Amino acid sequence: MNLFAKICGVTAVALSLFSAAASADTVSDIRERGTLRIPAILNEVPYFNKDPRTGEWTGFVIDMASDIAKTLDVELEVVESSWSNAILDVQSGKVDMAFAVTATPVRALSVSFSDPTYYNSFVLISADETLEGKSWNELNDPQYTFAVDLGSAQDLMAQQYLPKANILRFKTRDEAIVAVTTGKAQGLINTMLNGLVISKKAANVGSVKVPTPVLSTPSVIAVNYGSDETFKSFVSAWAEYNRRIGNNQTWILKSLEPFGISLTDMPPGFGFGG
Repeated sequence: MNLFAKICGVTAVALSLFSAAASADTVSDIRERGTLRIPAILNEVPYFNKDPRTGEWTGFVIDMASDIAKTLDVELEVVESSWSNAILDVQSGKVDMAFAVTATPVRALSVSFSDPTYYNSFVLISADETLEGKSWNELNDPQYTFAVDLGSAQDLMAQQYLPKANILRFKTRDEAIVAVTTGKAQGLINTMLNGLVISKKAANVGSVKVPTPVLSTPSVIAVNYGSDETFKSFVSAWAEYNRRIGNNQTWILKSLEPFGISLTDMPPGFGFGG
């Protein structure tokens, strides 16, 4: 090897080491700040709930994030946001991570995803008992009209599995629920966790039905692409560990208790662990 090649090699190594040293040390940054920042959404039980009197946040996402903050020896900082803005908050660096995210290829262009924290399933909430036990293929028929909230994971699922059905899309979940309770739609397409709470809070919307096959989707944590690999590995390890040993399920069930929902209320074929 000639002298020039050696110099180039040494320079390349030096630049590599400098780049690694110059890259963000995400854990150190969080510890220096003293807070772990997450976005939270108002009135999104069982994920989030803010007490209007005290300003205190509760919900299973808050419990999960608090555990990560405790592990990092920092405080949890909650940033009020919305489902549509949560990914942007992560991408812009306004927050450090976002929970309860459905991983999609489009979102993967903006943020990195952790291993699953738990698994959710898409369900139908309806008072029409003739829909009980039907498959997604059977529901994919123009005779059926279903409601979804626009741009949600359940909207994407309906586009894929129910292209022939009549799908009414609304800006908010509450509007979609009203469409069902007023008879404009025969059922609401949503996730298991939301469906269980909705059926308890608005009894006239109907009960949770699980069409076959069970469509299970992983819920993940979104982190900024610029976060270093140590932080990304830590977040994934936290998610995998707590899912495997059941902590995440425990936090979720705790958040459902105020609605009188327990593990026995989960339909057959559903499991948080996937």
